[in-house]
Amino acid sequence: MSPINTSARILIVDDTPENLAVLGDVLQPDYTVQATTSGERALIIAATQPAPDLILLDIMMPGMDGYAVLGRLRQNPATREIPVVFLTALTDTQDEEHGLALGAVDYIAKPIRPALVLARVRTQLEAKRARDVLRDHNTFLESEITRRMADNEHIQAVSIRALAHLAEIRDTDTGNHLLRTQAYVHRLATCLSTHPRFTATLTPQYIDLLARSAPLHDIGKVGIPDHILLKPGKLDGAEWEVMKTHSALGAAAIEQAEQDVREALPFLSLAKEIARSHHEHWDGSGYPDGLTGEAIPVSARLMALADVFDALVHARSYKPAMPTDGARDIILAGRGSHFDPAVVDAFEANYTTFVDIAERYNDAQ
Repeated sequence: MSPINTSARILIVDDTPENLAVLGDVLQPDYTVQATTSGERALIIAATQPAPDLILLDIMMPGMDGYAVLGRLRQNPATREIPVVFLTALTDTQDEEHGLALGAVDYIAKPIRPALVLARVRTQLEAKRARDVLRDHNTFLESEITRRMADNEHIQAVSIRALAHLAEIRDTDTGNHLLRTQAYVHRLATCLSTHPRFTATLTPQYIDLLARSAPLHDIGKVGIPDHILLKPGKLDGAEWEVMKTHSALGAAAIEQAEQDVREALPFLSLAKEIARSHHEHWDGSGYPDGLTGEAIPVSARLMALADVFDALVHARSYKPAMPTDGARDIILAGRGSHFDPAVVDAFEANYTTFVDIAERYNDAQ
């Protein structure tokens, strides 16, 4: 038999003082006992710390009866888990069934028998102790899972950024391009999340993955020769054709990573979409696949606008920075040809936010 838990607190609720005295004499040698003759007062005591570990509750009481007290205990999150044993002189099994249905854990019939009371109390306290241990263990496991998931997400984010910087390091003109395009895409996705055409896709989870994946959009530039990638002037026709291959190169590299891990990772799937298709045009004139309209992945449509706006408003070795108003006009002119009309509308509605992002992560930082 398990040792008696002398630290356990038991609340006795009975409108008859004699019953309180008898039960107190039975329980006090082994437990800390509180007592009250009022259901209303019992609710106050139960919600006060330290809370009782067990409540012995009379059913037949004036004012608020035991059933009503139990109902109120179960409604309050602070008292919901305290086990309740009914004390009753009722012998009808329907009364017992009603009490158990309300959430009582046991019944003790009056007049009480001390040995039976002690046995029932010990059983319920041991059950509660086991539930508490299990709850604490589950709470620890949940916190550990949360911590490890946070660690994994952090490692994932760092890994993505490190991979993206492989391309950025070679292309010294891009500066904070990764941070800016990531922020632009997140803003567009959040704005469009309530749009009828996008609401099914742009869930909070998708937007989070999208923002994480966005920095990999130009990872394929790692495969472009230096004499083309770093050329200070405008590319000629042949060089431009080579530069355009960075989209397919990036998608292929990410697909190889997917095959290596042998597991479908949503952020890699999105990263592959963005890398391959962010230079597609709404009217089909883009590359590498000449996709049109809705055939272009949503992720790539958002990145297409973000990438163009950022390229326009920041200086490159082959061009000066354009004023943001001029870049806005070019974006608006591309509505329905270069860009998805709804994405352009979201950009126009959030134009000042785009300007703020461009200034916050400017290349001088």
